[in-house]
Amino acid sequence: MKRALITGITGQDGSYLAELLLDKGYEVHGIVRRVAIEDPEHRLWRLLPFKDRLHLHAASLESLPSIYRVLQSVKPDECYHLAAQSFVAYSFEDEFSTLNANINGTHHVLAALRDCAPDCRFYFAASSEMFGKVAKTPQTESTPFYPRSAYGISKVAGFDLTRNYREAYGIKAASGILYNHESPRRGFEFVTRKITSYAARIKLGLAKEVRLGNLEARRDWGHAREYVRAMWLMLQQDEPDDYVIATGEQHTVREFAETAFSHLGLDYRSHVGLDPQLLRPAEVETLLGDATRARQKLGWSCQVTFKELVHEMVEADLRLFGGSR
Repeated sequence: MKRALITGITGQDGSYLAELLLDKGYEVHGIVRRVAIEDPEHRLWRLLPFKDRLHLHAASLESLPSIYRVLQSVKPDECYHLAAQSFVAYSFEDEFSTLNANINGTHHVLAALRDCAPDCRFYFAASSEMFGKVAKTPQTESTPFYPRSAYGISKVAGFDLTRNYREAYGIKAASGILYNHESPRRGFEFVTRKITSYAARIKLGLAKEVRLGNLEARRDWGHAREYVRAMWLMLQQDEPDDYVIATGEQHTVREFAETAFSHLGLDYRSHVGLDPQLLRPAEVETLLGDATRARQKLGWSCQVTFKELVHEMVEADLRLFGGSR
């Protein structure tokens, strides 16, 4: 039985990945903060349906000794490093904690892995935010990086660390440059879930308006459930490599809102207000990925359409807030 370790297992991607690996017969371990173990109903809600099948370890990515102890104990065959401060807007408010947590956390996992499980295959969750002020469209694995936030900068550093451990120390390390991927498990602070949750609340008479920032920002949105399958496929290859994971289709935030509200018979223009305080100091205007390498080498493709994704999220939020259709 293969053994996998997931950092960030409590998040959207971590929970979908844990389910995928359990279905494939893996023994699945996850690193969580101690407070999550003490308050599972609130902090482990995504994992509750299958929590009894997981092995959870209390540790902090900011503490090399705690990460070292977990890796020494688990000795995984595959390690998926998903944990990060991943909310871009917050990275402008607190650059220091974002850089510290994301860069040092990645370094701690790689360093401990090199000592405790040098044959373990390693996945790093890179991000399309690394491209930032894009040099070309669409972006591929060879497109230069131009990050425009502390979050994007931290991911570039993590990508370079991962590549360095692969080339200098022979670690079987791969990076997935994932474009925006959403689901009903997305955090409420992200614009997509903010839109779908407010659309549901407005339909149910629980709210009247949602405040948003840049409606013209263009993104490549896919479903997280399909993107974690790409992570797994990367670690099944004989030679580690880096891959862009994207749909190759682009939509604006405005289109996302229009699709969500119209699904409920609402006109988004009557319920969406603009808030200048929600604009980024340095905006990433457009991101569009070219996943040709992933299709050719991994055999990966996405099946869920943009409209299906938005509708699934809206329906899930209707159920969450007590509505029925």
